Formats: sequence, C-alpha cells, structure tokens
Amino acid sequence: MKIYRELSQIKESFPHACVTIGNFDGVHLGHQLLFGEVVQRAYRCNGTSVAVTFDPHPLQVLRPQGIKLISTCEQKTELIEHAGIDVLVIIPFSMQFAAITAHHFVDDILRKIIGVKELVVGYDYAFGKGRVGNIEFLKEQGAAKGFSVTVVDAHYEQDFLVSSTKVRELVADGRMADARTLLGRYYQIRGEVQLGQQRGGKEIGFPTANLNMEKEDLIPKMGVYVCQVICGGRCYGGVLNIGVNPTFGENRLVAETHIFDFNQDIYGKPIKVNLLRFLRNEKKFSGIEELSTQIAKDVVQAKAILAEQQKELTLSCEERFNR
Repeated sequence: MKIYRELSQIKESFPHACVTIGNFDGVHLGHQLLFGEVVQRAYRCNGTSVAVTFDPHPLQVLRPQGIKLISTCEQKTELIEHAGIDVLVIIPFSMQFAAITAHHFVDDILRKIIGVKELVVGYDYAFGKGRVGNIEFLKEQGAAKGFSVTVVDAHYEQDFLVSSTKVRELVADGRMADARTLLGRYYQIRGEVQLGQQRGGKEIGFPTANLNMEKEDLIPKMGVYVCQVICGGRCYGGVLNIGVNPTFGENRLVAETHIFDFNQDIYGKPIKVNLLRFLRNEKKFSGIEELSTQIAKDVVQAKAILAEQQKELTLSCEERFNR
C-alpha cells in the first residue's frame, strides 16, 4: 500500500480512482465493508482503490478532549493496508483545513488531485465546512461532474449498530467480547514497556510489563483482564491490570501486564496487548500478601479461559491481525 501524508506528495491523479473517505477510527466491521466495496470496484475496472482519512482526528482539533480514539494512526494504517487498499491518503487536519468548503474538497482534492471516478461512503457521511457535504450533495456533485456515488448502509452485528461511538462505549464498560464483535478482532493497546516501581516480581511475586496510559487515551474500564500479549513476534497469555494501584496509594494510571511463561528483559521494547475478557474490578487490598493471593487466583482463572479459547487465540495471533 502506498501512503501519502501530504496532498502535495501526489504528483498525478490515480488511474480510475475508486475512493472512500472517513475518519475510520478503529477500522471496525462497518469500515471494512467500505474498503471491501472500494477494492472490488477497483478490481473490476483495473483501477486504484484509495482511502482518504485525516490525522489528527477532526474532533481532536474541533473539540479538544472531546473524543477518545480507539486506534492510533499507526494501527489504523496497518488495518487499512490489511483490507487490501492500494493507496492511503492521510490529510493533516487543522482549523485551516476545517474551513475548506465541500465544493472545494470535491473539485480541488477529490477530482483534481486524486482523480475520483467512483466514490463509496457510509450512510451517515458528511464533510466540509458546516458538514454541508452530505450524501445528497455528493450525489448531485457526482451526477454533474462525472463520478458515481455508492452509499453503504448501516451495518449491524448481534443487534448492535456497528459504529466507532458504540465501540468506545463498550470498551469503556469493559465489554470486550461485544467490542470484538463490532471490531472483528480484539481491542488492543500498545506501547513501549516502561520502568515501573519494580515491586511486581520482587515483592508480589508477579513481574509485570508496564505501559503508561494518558488521559486522552480510550481507557478501558479499570480492573483486571485476561489478555494476549504480542512481543518479539510471539504470543503469550497474561493478566492485565488497568488502574492506579490503590493498595500502594498511587495515583498514576498504568496498564500492568503479567505475562505467562515469560522472563525476558523488555524494558523500552514495544508490546501489543489484546484485551479478551474483564475479570474483576480493581480494589484496595490490606497488603502485599492479600494482593498476591488474589493475583494468583486471577492467573488460574485467566489460564482456564485462555485454554478454552486456544484455537481462536492462535488465529488472532497470526500476522494479519497483529502487524
């Protein structure tokens, strides 16, 4: 997949460009339907499948602290590539760009720069200043200016409307199985392992790999999760605690993962953690002994769940899900 991070990098329009536009946060099953439609249309006409998205997410600019993102731009890019898209255009979003009219976006960006011949959008898509670039506008523009417009209907899974908003809600509630239903994969956090208090192994008996979490991140419900850890090209089971360590009187939000059957030094190295199931709420224990006893129980329960899902977890750990 060819990636353009500035419109100025595109020197000539793409052959018979079949295009979809969106924020694609989380790249859930609804987004994947859009990509599938674009890829099929491009294949039929020997054209180019193109996805156009924005970074940062427009709401991060228009309403700071008003949105928690399901995926980083890096994750989103990986998932769009996995969908089979030929070209990804990542437009830097700013207040200046937000002022661009819908007509300007169609004429100067979609038509002149990208060369759109077929446009595929979701049922609720709108863009441009004042969001006047709605479905009706696009169909009128397409009819007048020579490109087709296909609208993909809302998609439901198990009575859930598949949307980024719903995924955020489910993750915040710790409903990881339902979030997986909408995403088509496990919800994942990732980052470099940080040096923590180092009490996990020495004092408690369960060493952990720690990831810092920021307030602007989409924070899952605080507590303990069964998880799957991808590190160094291999997969491991584990238990993850997201919280503030109330037993030790701390107030810094952190994700601490005890990785099963693992003893490598991975400080400063990247890991990916798939959240499988919520086990229990975070709580304050009377001391290290009570905490250690509870973690041992968590480990037993987590290993039983992982054993039940072994076949599914093996599939989820393949490269196409965790690049």
